[in-house]
Amino acid sequence: MSTNTDATPYCEDVVKKFVLAATFWGVVGFLAGDFIAWQLAFPALNLDLEWTTFGRLRPVHTSAVIFAFGGNVLMATSLYTVQRTGRASLFGGEAFGSVIFWGFNTLIVAAALSYVLGFSQGQEYAEPEWLLDLWLTVVWVLYLIAFAGTIMKRREPHIYVANWFFFAMILTIAMLHLGNNLVVPSAIFGGSFMKSYNLFGGVQNAMTQWWYGHNAVGFFLTAGFLGIMYYFVPKRAERPVYSYRLSIVHFWALIFLYIWAGPHHLHYTALPDWAQTLGMTFSVMLWMPSWGGMINGLMTLSGAWDKLRTDPVMRFLVSSVAFYGMSTFEGPMMSIKAVNSLSHYTDWTIGHVHSGALGWVAFVSFGALYYLVPKLWGRKEVYSLKLVGLHFWIATIGIVLYITAMWISGIMQGLMWRAYDNLGFLQYSFIETVEAMHPYYVIRALGGVLFVLGSLVMVYNFYKTIKGDVAAEAAQPSTAAAR
Repeated sequence: MSTNTDATPYCEDVVKKFVLAATFWGVVGFLAGDFIAWQLAFPALNLDLEWTTFGRLRPVHTSAVIFAFGGNVLMATSLYTVQRTGRASLFGGEAFGSVIFWGFNTLIVAAALSYVLGFSQGQEYAEPEWLLDLWLTVVWVLYLIAFAGTIMKRREPHIYVANWFFFAMILTIAMLHLGNNLVVPSAIFGGSFMKSYNLFGGVQNAMTQWWYGHNAVGFFLTAGFLGIMYYFVPKRAERPVYSYRLSIVHFWALIFLYIWAGPHHLHYTALPDWAQTLGMTFSVMLWMPSWGGMINGLMTLSGAWDKLRTDPVMRFLVSSVAFYGMSTFEGPMMSIKAVNSLSHYTDWTIGHVHSGALGWVAFVSFGALYYLVPKLWGRKEVYSLKLVGLHFWIATIGIVLYITAMWISGIMQGLMWRAYDNLGFLQYSFIETVEAMHPYYVIRALGGVLFVLGSLVMVYNFYKTIKGDVAAEAAQPSTAAAR
């Protein structure tokens, strides 16, 4: 526990726990993702075991990287930021924070086991693990209480914009989780209490699913991580946010528009055409506030651009903002029906998702973690900035291999699926498209190997930092200082 200049104690032990958990789950999630990428390239790696099939390991990967890695990063950074910007200790103290930490991370383990063991919650009925949904609800409400309570007891009158984004993320994810899991216990109709039936069916269920799915991206993976950007980019750059007014416009425009964009996932389906068009329209409109946030993040470096050359942690943070800009241009473009008719159900979508997930979410997380670890453990700097630079370049090359392979594979898929011969028959069979995609799947998996290797470099760097070792580069006198 540390104190600020006003002798206000900060709860840092719980933040340390979330940082360590995020690092662990990141490696686990990246490994699982790369393994299933190799399974797609070489199906024999499914091993003919029910527990190791792609169908069971894929949700382990997505939950590990989104909710385990991303969730722990968000909790670490939000609970750190809200205390610093409010000059107040965490509401409920370390004990309350530990309840949230252990409740969230034991839930992650239970969910991963349920995937591997084949307990899959369908939308027609929910088997025993629907109780995990209730568990998550309780943990999330405790997180909300801790965050909101800290804001209410703050000693700083102003609520910094990063906390706006974090708070919007927490509230909206709570709403999405409850709305998407509305079920009717079958015990009401004389059945078992351990089963329940979904409240919606058919196209209403599909609409609910994509209202949840797209806004989970919009608020968990976008708004929450924008909160990270608005705190850690200015702190590392040692510059104020470029435009505080733009940050508020960015916040309200993003929050209002994102909630309507989900139907663009249902183009050319049974969803009414007006709803599809509504989703497309709001998706295209989202491009403007998204780029407003990107510009705000990048321009915060005004007068400090040299830090990109000298500080690899800054490189992670700024590159993540650039990837955010790229993804938030590509997403609205892919929501346009004419483009969507080519891209949907293809690997182009996979490339788009991972340019955002790896380039935006993971990179801004890495930057925040590299900032937090030395601060939390009382070190002047991370053990080795050279290793941070190595991590950056390994991971960047991995991302480029991944997303370019998927872009090429996806566009090729879309074109092959819509190709007709001169008699009007489909020119290619489905298996021919799969064979054509194989080399790109191998390239994608190799990119994943590089990304995993980069994360292992980060783990070693954190271990040495926490241990208190000093790298040779730090032990040498600075030639600049000598001059």
